[in-house]
Amino acid sequence: MKTTMSRKVKLAAALALLPASLLVNQAAASQPAAASGLVVRTDAGQVRGKTTATTEIFNGIPYAAPPVHALRWKPPQAVTPWTGVRDATKLSSVCPQGDNPEAPGGSTNEDCLYLNVTRPAQQTSKPRAVVVWIPGGGFFSGAGSSYEASKMAARGNVVVVTVNYRLGIFGFFGYPGLAASGTYGIQDQQAALRWVQRNARAFGGDPRNVTVAGESAGGMSVCAQLTSPTSTGLFSKAVMQSGSCAFNWADNSQYPGQAADSPWISQSTVQQNGKEWAADNAAKLGCKPGQAVLDCLRAADPAVLVEDTLNFTQVAYGGTAVLPLSPAKAMKAGLFHRVPVLSGNNHDEASAWLTAFNGGVLTDADYPRLVTDMVGAADARKVLKEYPLAKYGSAAAAWTVVTTDRIWSCTQVATDQRAARKVPVYAYEFADKHSPISQPGQGAAHATELPYLFNLGGYELPLTATQKRLSEQMIDYWTAFARTGNPNGPERPHWAPASKKAITGLSLAPTDQGGIKKVNLQTEHHCDFWAGLGD
Repeated sequence: MKTTMSRKVKLAAALALLPASLLVNQAAASQPAAASGLVVRTDAGQVRGKTTATTEIFNGIPYAAPPVHALRWKPPQAVTPWTGVRDATKLSSVCPQGDNPEAPGGSTNEDCLYLNVTRPAQQTSKPRAVVVWIPGGGFFSGAGSSYEASKMAARGNVVVVTVNYRLGIFGFFGYPGLAASGTYGIQDQQAALRWVQRNARAFGGDPRNVTVAGESAGGMSVCAQLTSPTSTGLFSKAVMQSGSCAFNWADNSQYPGQAADSPWISQSTVQQNGKEWAADNAAKLGCKPGQAVLDCLRAADPAVLVEDTLNFTQVAYGGTAVLPLSPAKAMKAGLFHRVPVLSGNNHDEASAWLTAFNGGVLTDADYPRLVTDMVGAADARKVLKEYPLAKYGSAAAAWTVVTTDRIWSCTQVATDQRAARKVPVYAYEFADKHSPISQPGQGAAHATELPYLFNLGGYELPLTATQKRLSEQMIDYWTAFARTGNPNGPERPHWAPASKKAITGLSLAPTDQGGIKKVNLQTEHHCDFWAGLGD
């Protein structure tokens, strides 16, 4: 079976990137809510939520049946209706995943297909736009419950829905004969979007005005939905943060020993991987002689499956109506839903992975070696000329810029270029180097924009006066886009859509770091160079 070691290295490194603030998520979830008379009728039954000073919140609403026993590795099924009023004041379990800051101790609870709805407390007669948030986490960790959405909902006058979906081996496993191999997590997201179509009006939302949004693996999921025929009509706008259709990585670029790859994998490959994995682990799984393999796998202890969840963290394409083509190929061919797009990265995205390379301590001699390991000797000369060490002051700084541009920024720009041929694209770069979740010296690293949009783990992290203003402007941009398809409005700089030839957008920083200003992302990140490398 294809290597597992690089993915286990990936897990250890990635968990170190998650905001420490998310550690409080479980504590926040365990706090009892005050009794409330706030009741809404969904298509499966009534739910009782809770109120805050600015919002009304409904947590832990099931959008699909628990995918357990015979429903493990099957497309999401309908919820069984309930009688009476269901308590929607507490957060649900996260989906099965290993120990990480969002799920201390991990989780083995497969009964996890729930969503959370936050709406402004202020009443209105006009239906509000709906933002559906898909969390990141490498397709092996994360939860919608980590993103408390009160400030986005209240300030932006939108309904926000945050979603759990199956992860890792539970969401992206494949095996011969499983028609939906490698797509269960993507189908869960679509089931949540269909729930929104059926129930948005009950919460004051407009099912005709839905934006699907996400960050990291959530942004890649948005791309999957943009290119999926089975998501037709489920949303009218898309937001991709630090994740895109063209996302991929080169050899040894995120972690030493890691092979070049992307989030997308052919269904035949994931099925073959699953077949080999099952054969190698039959004894551990408790399979009996003569027992059908899938029967054994569906009866296996989820705690045993979680141990190997990192073997299945790519989304399958081909052989399925969900993703007939890889999202990268579909976007390149123009086969995507014609909806406005808001898309961007963080300025120092790859700095969060620096510690994977000798703990982040690099010498001048390390820099050309790392570049050579990434692109080969012939192209290394070109990269070192384009990114001379002397320009950046240290090997660590130079390597961060190279890998940010190659892995993150230019793959996002490539997706933006393809989308801009057909739809409005609003490109950005988050550039606040002192986010409350930034690590020392890492600047505007991966995920550091999130506390400007959400209360992570249910807590509002401290922002300076200028950062708070940036947060307000970002929420205003994002929610204006959700309402109208155009992020512009009063009291913030104009944001022009990118052209088909040059991906220009906004650099988002507080006023004491230069403020919000226009930036040519294609030029800043040397994207024409990377597009031509190897020619």
